[in-house]
Amino acid sequence: MDTRQKIVTRAVKEIKSGMNVNLGIGIPTLVANAIPANYNVLLQSENGLLGIGPYPTEDIVDPDLINAGKETVTVVPGASFFDSAESFAMIRGGHIDLAILGGMEVSEAGDLANWMIPGKMVKGMGGAMDLVVGAKRVIVVMEHVNKNGESKIKKQCELPLTGKGVVHRLITDLAVFDFTEKGMQLIELAEGVTLEEVKKKTAASFNVALAQ
Repeated sequence: MDTRQKIVTRAVKEIKSGMNVNLGIGIPTLVANAIPANYNVLLQSENGLLGIGPYPTEDIVDPDLINAGKETVTVVPGASFFDSAESFAMIRGGHIDLAILGGMEVSEAGDLANWMIPGKMVKGMGGAMDLVVGAKRVIVVMEHVNKNGESKIKKQCELPLTGKGVVHRLITDLAVFDFTEKGMQLIELAEGVTLEEVKKKTAASFNVALAQ
C-alpha cells in the first residue's frame, strides 16, 4: 500500500457503526471509500450534506454533488441537503461524533495547524476551526514528515493554529499517538516501522506507551 492508503486503512478503524462523521479535505476524504458496507455511518460535509457516499465513477458523476473540498461525491439513500447555517449548527451543537481532519503540523500539546501557509493563497479557513471544538472526538491524519523530510510533529506549531490542545489522536504513516493529561503518547507503530525511526523523525517529545 502507498503511504496515504496505509493512513486511511488505520483511520477507518476509528469509525464505529452508528456514528455521524465529518471528513476533512485531503487524506480524510479517502476514508469514505474504505468504510465497511455494513456500517450504518452518516458522513457530514460542512457545505450542507449529510449522507455522503463513495467517490463516483465517471458514468455517475453529478457536478451538483460536491463535498467541502469541491470534489464530486455520491449520496446514500436518505441523504439530506441544507444550508451552511444548519450544517454549522450540527457541528457547534455537538452532533458530530468524530471529525477526521488533515494536518500540516501537530504539536506535542495536541495543537493543530491545518488551514493556511502564510504567503500562499487560501480560499478560506473552512470549517476546521469549528470542527476541532464542536466534534466529540478529533483525529488528525497526515504524513509523518513533509516533502523535505522534516517532521510535521513539532514541539510547537510554527504555522497559524486551527486550535490549541484539540487533537485526541494522530495517525501517520509511521505511528499512532494519543494526547492525554500525561502528554503525547506513542501507542502504535505501523507495520515494519521501528521505535528508533519514529524517534528520529519526530521533533516533538513523547512517551512510549506501546501495547505489550
